[in-house]
Amino acid sequence: MPPAGSARIVISGIGAVSPFGVGRERFWDHVSRGCSGTRAITEFDASEFSCQVAAPVSGVTIDDVPAMAGDDMWDEDYRADPKRYSRTALIAVIAAREAWTDAGLRIGEPNAGVVIGSGGGGIDVGERNYHDFFLERGKKVTPYAIPVSIVGMLSSEISISLRLRGVSHVLSCGCTSSTDAIGYAAGLLRSGEADVVLSGGADACVTPGMIFGFSRMKALSIAYNDRPAEASRPFDRGRDGFVLGEGAWMLVLEREDRARARGATIYASIDGYGSTCDAYHRVQMAPAGEEIVRAMTLAIERAGRAPEEIGYVNFHGTSTLLNDAVESRCVRQMFGAHAGRLAGSSVKSMIGHPQGASGAAGVVTAALALQRGFLPPTINLRDADPACDLDVIPNQGRAASVDAALCNCLGFGSKNSAIVIGRA
Repeated sequence: MPPAGSARIVISGIGAVSPFGVGRERFWDHVSRGCSGTRAITEFDASEFSCQVAAPVSGVTIDDVPAMAGDDMWDEDYRADPKRYSRTALIAVIAAREAWTDAGLRIGEPNAGVVIGSGGGGIDVGERNYHDFFLERGKKVTPYAIPVSIVGMLSSEISISLRLRGVSHVLSCGCTSSTDAIGYAAGLLRSGEADVVLSGGADACVTPGMIFGFSRMKALSIAYNDRPAEASRPFDRGRDGFVLGEGAWMLVLEREDRARARGATIYASIDGYGSTCDAYHRVQMAPAGEEIVRAMTLAIERAGRAPEEIGYVNFHGTSTLLNDAVESRCVRQMFGAHAGRLAGSSVKSMIGHPQGASGAAGVVTAALALQRGFLPPTINLRDADPACDLDVIPNQGRAASVDAALCNCLGFGSKNSAIVIGRA
């Protein structure tokens, strides 16, 4: 539980758009059963790239935006012009509106804000328009190229869609973006600066430029182009890089007393948040991992919990050689003897790595796991790496009653963030 005198912040609504489609129940159904969302890239010609697999969101259109009571989204005077959304904005708005409806909130809710995380924002719009600029001399570049593609526009699109006039911020901190956004949002609620905050993350980065760029870094899996569903394999000896994923996972956060007073469903609580920087390298994590351990320590201490109270870890678990080994070692160092009793898993084994949205995906996974008493698996774990010697729930999920979970997120630029969530 949070320290005495601080408000307990709870999750009262969840929305999701994932490689499995639209909706939190669709997401949970697939991850709880251990399904892979990785497939061959068909959105563009990837035949000349070393990596030809990804876990994109496909088939989602503006028609999937949920209708809401009091909505004027399609009125002629509605200035957001949803047909000009970037792909990231589209899935972000869909997930946000599902979460808002799930929480029983209305369009124009007073003293409500938006704080989300994203790594790439509308990068698909930027790539298309740069392509036109350099090859067609800009004849088809839209005047909306800049405002639709910038990262900061994502929270604005959600704010406009839901008519929320409180804070409207996007944190872009690489892979830790949405973890940091959730921690920041919880702080705003504890300080009384907002009554309710829509938080989470969204990224849609499966584009030619991103696949090419990450391939040049040798960060992506290339050994399973003929077996896409097996490509993301955290903690397995055969892992050779991450799978680029996409998705949007949104949470409605508010103080517990407010949520209970209005009869809202409470999924879990946001109990503690910690963030540190290795100050080491723009891409590689510091091998010793001291700051990863410190981020976890801060989150657990700020949650007012002992390490032994944590029963589940949602690992960052990207399926890269260094990341998985270092994170495993840091978790063992953090928890000591209790590490042998911990269960954990990497949802990225099923959804790939959705960049800045990955932290929110982990928090949603952990919240639903605590609420439903079921821990999802790490799939594709056939030959466990001895350097990753923890219980990572191989291949098949299990029923378990857990009171608290730790969600790890580690990113480029030496960033480390962690959140502790508690069972409602």
